[in-house]
Amino acid sequence: MNRYPAWMYALVIGIVALGALFALPNAFGTVPALQVARTDGEAMDTSMVERFRETLVGNELAPEAAYLDDGRVVLRFSSVDRQLRASDALRDSVGDDYAVALTLASRSPAWVRGLGLEPMSLGLDLRGGVYFLYEVDMEAAIRKRLELYVDDFETRLTEAGIARRVRVEDDRIRVQVRDAEDLAEARRIVRNADQDLDISDGGDGKSLVIRMTEQQVRERQNFAIEQNTTTLRNRVNALGVAEPLVQRQGLDRIVVQLPGIQDPARADAILGATATLEFRLVDEDGSALGSELFPFRQGADTWLRREVIASGDQIVDASSGFSEGQPAVFIRLDSAGGDRMLDTTRANLDKPMAVLFIETTRDAVERNGEMEYVTQRSEEIINVATIRGVFRNEFQITGLTPREARDLALLLRAGSLAAPIFKVEERTIGPSLGQENIDKGFMAVTIGFLAVVVFMAIYYRVFGVIADLALLVNLVLIVALLSLFQASLTLPGIAGIVLTVGMAVDANVLIFERIREEVANGNSPQAAIHAGYEKAFSSIADAQITTLIAAIVLFTFGTGPIKGFAITLTFGIVTSMFTAIIGTRSVVNAVYGSRRIEAVPV
Repeated sequence: MNRYPAWMYALVIGIVALGALFALPNAFGTVPALQVARTDGEAMDTSMVERFRETLVGNELAPEAAYLDDGRVVLRFSSVDRQLRASDALRDSVGDDYAVALTLASRSPAWVRGLGLEPMSLGLDLRGGVYFLYEVDMEAAIRKRLELYVDDFETRLTEAGIARRVRVEDDRIRVQVRDAEDLAEARRIVRNADQDLDISDGGDGKSLVIRMTEQQVRERQNFAIEQNTTTLRNRVNALGVAEPLVQRQGLDRIVVQLPGIQDPARADAILGATATLEFRLVDEDGSALGSELFPFRQGADTWLRREVIASGDQIVDASSGFSEGQPAVFIRLDSAGGDRMLDTTRANLDKPMAVLFIETTRDAVERNGEMEYVTQRSEEIINVATIRGVFRNEFQITGLTPREARDLALLLRAGSLAAPIFKVEERTIGPSLGQENIDKGFMAVTIGFLAVVVFMAIYYRVFGVIADLALLVNLVLIVALLSLFQASLTLPGIAGIVLTVGMAVDANVLIFERIREEVANGNSPQAAIHAGYEKAFSSIADAQITTLIAAIVLFTFGTGPIKGFAITLTFGIVTSMFTAIIGTRSVVNAVYGSRRIEAVPV
């Protein structure tokens, strides 16, 4: 009556064995390490492992282990001091082609790594690092799109020979023509440029008012936040942060978590920077239509032509270095930007061309006793050079400090932001606080586990000991799932594990109490055990399924810590159903199912 077939025992033993194997890397702990990756994202080979090892050996900083992990080189050290000194030595030797990140690496031996086994990932609150919450300036995203429309309309109207003035007014564009008879043609040209735009008369017989539709506005806002998320992810990768998290939150916000980072000020400066470049011809006498006056870092204010030859979003690669003893950024344009640069340099030999540096910031000001944010756009010429020859995709710019050159090259490689972003929140968690959180969390799980173990062993005797064994297996399986799926364990996640401990035992309590009721009703011990597991199953399943639904809802709609709690709760529900019902019954069946018993030891 209370026997499982052999395959069922084999399945249970196999699941427990696999769980122990996947959880094994967590038993070795972690050590300070460096992770070295190529800034272009290409994978590295074993020759790079030896190169970096030899560099560190030459500096008397030999790592205790060095190996490839997912195309990146990992170098392990025995102390934080050696890790930091090795980081400085590598950064000095590898240049801009590689990103060197501080991280923690598992002490797992080579045979464990060879099986592809990894310890579970720790969240920011346990590992230490920096948390940023950025808000995307949606109004600036719409205005930037309107300015692109303005450039397009001016080009089309000029080609049609229509005298006009095109400008942005708040959330709309006004097209003013000189002659009323040109208005119908201007309307046709604007309509052909974009069929979806809302076009209306300006009220004076010589102008048009153009607005984006609500659908276009929503699409542009979604594009802005998705593009900014991608750009921030590229910038984080270029910074060399191991295991970062960059994700959208809500309608207009982006969360960035940087575990283990030790220079939050530079990280914030790089992530939040909206710096980009524009290449323009210099208007030497200031007489060209639409020329603008800009400050020059190295001299007097200078007039630049309005037409942009190439801009930051056309740059496909950038690196910093030195040219003739001066810091320089070496630029490579895409095909469209290269063609425009080729045409411009061919037609303007021996004429000056400027590099305009543009940056957007948001400053807090107090008005009428309330703090308000004001967006500031700064534009500065950083370099003016005479065109001495014809060139296309590749050239260099100077006029920067070494630090500015490195940071600008990083920003240009990562791509420009589709709209400015502004920091809403910043939290820094030190490594010592993270370790303290781990210690307290481990203590909470240990105390809760031991309290349950003692209670179950005393109150339910032998069956209680079997439940305690299942509880231990349950914790191992939770750790195994966290490691297998590389789900981050957070402080709320530890709370989810503690809750799971109680829930797992609760299922066994229901089963054992049902067995006691069956014995009291006069059933035989074997029949009571069978009835106890069978009749308690529906109650346990109902309770676990409703809790699972709540966990899925928390994970779907929650953010940050709530997701961490939901993940461990979900894993705990799955494992506790297995250990409390199938696991304990397998042991009970194996011990008591094949022999006659006079009383149930519960």
